[in-house]
Amino acid sequence: MMMLKLAIRNTLGAGLRTWLNVVALSFAFVAIIALQGFYDGMNEQVQRATVDALYGGGQYWQQAYDPYDPLTYDDAHGEVPPALDSLIADRRAAALLFRSATIYPHGRFQPVLLKGIDPAQQTLSIPSGLLTDTSDGIPALIGARMARNIGAAKGDMITVQWRDVHGTYDARDFRVVEVFRTTVQEIDNGQLWMPLGRLRDLTGLPGQATMIVLNRTAAPVRDADGWTFRDLEYLLRDLRSLIRMKEVQGSILYMMLLFLAMLAIFDTQVLSIWRRRREMGTLMALGMTRGGIIGLFTMEGAFHSVLAAVVAAAYGIPLLAYLANTGMGLPSATDNFGFALGERLFPAYSPALVFGTIVLVFVVTTIVSFLPTRRIARLRPTDALRGKLT
Repeated sequence: MMMLKLAIRNTLGAGLRTWLNVVALSFAFVAIIALQGFYDGMNEQVQRATVDALYGGGQYWQQAYDPYDPLTYDDAHGEVPPALDSLIADRRAAALLFRSATIYPHGRFQPVLLKGIDPAQQTLSIPSGLLTDTSDGIPALIGARMARNIGAAKGDMITVQWRDVHGTYDARDFRVVEVFRTTVQEIDNGQLWMPLGRLRDLTGLPGQATMIVLNRTAAPVRDADGWTFRDLEYLLRDLRSLIRMKEVQGSILYMMLLFLAMLAIFDTQVLSIWRRRREMGTLMALGMTRGGIIGLFTMEGAFHSVLAAVVAAAYGIPLLAYLANTGMGLPSATDNFGFALGERLFPAYSPALVFGTIVLVFVVTTIVSFLPTRRIARLRPTDALRGKLT
């Protein structure tokens, strides 16, 4: 206890030098928590939006379906198994049917993917209920990105051409009943949503589907021959890998900030040892061991992290709370990054993140504070009293 009081007194007695190190170290505290909080928030925000709009509680894929090969879409369809059909009837799953098509906006042509969805489904956040409006042609939903790319708006007519199950070309006019906004590009770019029953009739595929998305409250079924179940762990693995890569890139920045703060503390320790040679000799003459002196100087250096945590809390808590409430505005170019991010990114701070950061900084500061003190182990009291440090 006496050594702790002595360490605190010596640290606070250093004056401006101590507070400069403390402020620099507090920046590292706040930067690490803020940056990692934004990455955790991005992870939660992207996964939540993607699950709500696309993945649900997992997906059943028709065995010929390959999401990375669009050429398989027209052949990837099959009868819905009875076990899954009962889930669909109970609104605990949603069936989707995919067909390749071509649209002709403003005299141009552009390939799209026709996606049939039940207007009454309650599994995905897609506004499929608007597809019940059949007052003027076949109703269709498109996303805001799709509408911007083809120059379409709500109420416009779009000519769509596709091939049915026999390979015969057919074409109809679709009316855009709504242009919906979503952060999930996978349900927007190059896609046109229409009623599932109508698509089945037009393509000659009654009762068939390409994909079945489970509600998050529904449990997977076993009797689904010809269909492959993909759980959220499988569906989100690419997304999680991308976010981990972003986290590694971001960690380089706050590790640089931490390195600069540690460099300042290391220099302070070296200077303190050089200036307090006679003090160390006096303490050793009074009976303090070399290990005790090493512990004293190490404790003084580590105390910087304690003060830095207090200072960081003084201005960091209001700042981080403000960011958590208002978020950070994202530029429009972020829409092309491939992440399901909205106009604002909200950080997520967990107790594990805050506590882990405190422990990390405290351990690193203690190690950096100890390194310069190793020379004290070879110090003789008589040399220290004469001001020599060898």
